[in-house]
Order: sequence, then C-alpha cells, then structure tokens
Amino acid sequence: MDAYELSEVMKYIEEEDAKFIRLAFRDAFGVQKNISVMPGQVPRAFEEGIPVNAREIAGFENSPHGLLYLKPDPSTLTVLPWRPDRGKVLRMFCDLYTPDGNPFELDTRVILKNAIEKANDAGVEFRFGSETEFYIFKKDEEGNPTKEPYDEAGYMDIAPLDRCENIRREISLTIERMGLTPERSHHERGPGQNEIDFHFGKPLKAADQEITYKMVVSTVADRNGLIADFSPMPIADKPGNGYHINIYATDKDGNDVVKYVAAGIMDKIRDITIFLNPSEASYTRFGNSTAPDKVSWSNEGDAELMYVEPYMGRVRAELRSPDASSNPYLVYALLIYAGLEGIEKKLSLPETMKEGAMLPKSRKEAVRIAVESKFVKGILPAEIIEEYTL
Repeated sequence: MDAYELSEVMKYIEEEDAKFIRLAFRDAFGVQKNISVMPGQVPRAFEEGIPVNAREIAGFENSPHGLLYLKPDPSTLTVLPWRPDRGKVLRMFCDLYTPDGNPFELDTRVILKNAIEKANDAGVEFRFGSETEFYIFKKDEEGNPTKEPYDEAGYMDIAPLDRCENIRREISLTIERMGLTPERSHHERGPGQNEIDFHFGKPLKAADQEITYKMVVSTVADRNGLIADFSPMPIADKPGNGYHINIYATDKDGNDVVKYVAAGIMDKIRDITIFLNPSEASYTRFGNSTAPDKVSWSNEGDAELMYVEPYMGRVRAELRSPDASSNPYLVYALLIYAGLEGIEKKLSLPETMKEGAMLPKSRKEAVRIAVESKFVKGILPAEIIEEYTL
C-alpha cells in the first residue's frame, strides 16, 4: 500500500471525527459483510490485513485457509450518512487475501479484477450502468415484514398515488452524499415498486456501486418503518424485479464494439444464466410482464433479452435478464469474458431479432447448462461453479 494513500485515509478519518471504520467485503453470492475497526487499526489493515474466519462465510466454507485477510481499497472510502454526525462511521470495500499475501481466488471482486485485466490486455474498455427494481412493503405492528405494498401506484405515477416518492428521494440524496450519482428514479409498474438508475461507470466501480445501492435502499426503507425487497418475484401476480445492465465498450482505437459484445453475450447467455439468476424465483420472473424468456434482441425497447440502441454516435446494449439476487462482481466478470469472445470472433447479432432459443425454464435446467459449459469452466474457479450449481 502506498504510504501517501494511507496518510490521506488517516487524515480523512481525523477530519471527519470518525470513530469506527467498517471494512466491507462480500460472500461468494455478493451479500455484503463487514467488520468494524477503530482508527488505530487502519494502518494494520493496509499493511497486514484484518483477519476474518473464512469458513463462516457463505461459499467459503471449504476454503483451505481458516483465516482470510481484509485489505481496504482506499478509493472506496466514504461516510455512512445515517450514522451520528459526531463519532462518524466510515466504510471501505476490501479485497480478501490468503495468509501468504495472495488474492483469494474465490473472492468475486478479485474474479472481476481478473476479467478487467484480460479486457485491458485486449485493449477493450467496458462500462456498465444499472437499472435495479425493488418493492417497498409495509411492516406489521410488531415490525415484521409483510407483503402489503406501500402504495397502489403504477408506472411513472406521481403523488399522491406514488407514496414512494419521498423514499426514492431520500435514497438518491443519501447515495449522492456517499459520492455516487444516481441518474434518475421513478415508480415502476407494480404496486410499491420502484427503480433508481445509475450512469455507466468502470466495471469495478459499477459493482461496488450496486452493492452500496442495495445497502442504502434497505437501510432507508427500514429507517422509515418499511422493508425493501429486491427478490425476483415478490408478488406472484405482479411484475418481477429486474437488474437491467447497460453495456458500453470501445477498443484501443476508440471504436465502438458494443454490437460484438452484445452478440457474444447472447451466444453465452444460457451458459451463464445460473450466475445472473441464481434463485428459484428467478425463473418464475422470465416471461412475466416485460421480463424476457427468449434469447432475442430488439432496437425497439420491447421485452427482448437484449435491447440495442444507437444514439448520438454511440451504441448502448441493455441486458434485461439478470435480477438482483445475483452477485454484480460475478455478473460483470462473465459479461466481460463473453463480450471479449464476441469481439475476438467478430460475432454478429442474429438477423431475426425477436426469435431465438429459450432462456432456461428452471433453475435445474440453468444448473445443467452451466455444469456442461466449457466457457464457464474456463473462467470461474471450480469451487464457485459448485457453490452456484448445488
């Protein structure tokens, strides 16, 4: 760790009167975990790492290392705005390291970093933006979550029908105070359903941003006596929650290569679906409302898997199958690898836009396809594949 970076972090901690620093990491499924340290332990975190019990973390139970070590990424340092103004709490994302000082290969943030490095070697820059939907439900008198939506509004309705407006505003302002910039927000089709979108960013920042976003949404909802639900199908007969991903890519000469990337992703989408849609409910969402169920594309913004839009001299591809039960680090890594193959082979989008193979109809089918995929086996550690395909 560069001493200048450490000195700047320590200076920031002092200026903000911070008393606790949360060192955040994630399990194999992208669920955020953290351990808090006092300011005096921060130099140790940078130099040696802070130990955590690996075998208590989901997906790492069979790790050959009993302890893993958290080392912070100083670029992710931020204040948690809902904590006290005095004695503030800061947060930094960390990478996991083994006792011998090597990156832990099952850490999905490390897997994404490896994908980014491969893209850099190929001279390709990827950027991702997210459009993630969630429901807001009421709690009962004892504070337990219910499935009663906070309102009965519909797509892009306004107050008073849209009772979620103030919640979305508070979420957006909180995220902004943490150094991230939400692009737009609105009420979605379902009762109590919302969407907040982010401008595209580099893959690692985009993945960190998605984890932060979900944390803030859940925290703000709870502080308002409500519950946020990102699951694929919170209400059986209503629209599901999607995690739509906007994709941009350029080669080393600045050429737009998004169409190759989109074709590569479509070519491998069935192989990687279990990682983009890991829960049983993910497959109930496919074909429901505007969620896709075919490997198809469109330039009209319908209900296809991939929406490809030329705009102002740039092409944007929007992948519409993932949901937020997925791990964004793993998702972006797989999209990079599939996109690079599309570029390398100069794959073309199918001539027939709206007809194609079906996405897996069940988790069982998605597991079978992933287990048989040479593409997946060539990218992901066997232990990660096993965790997702049990």
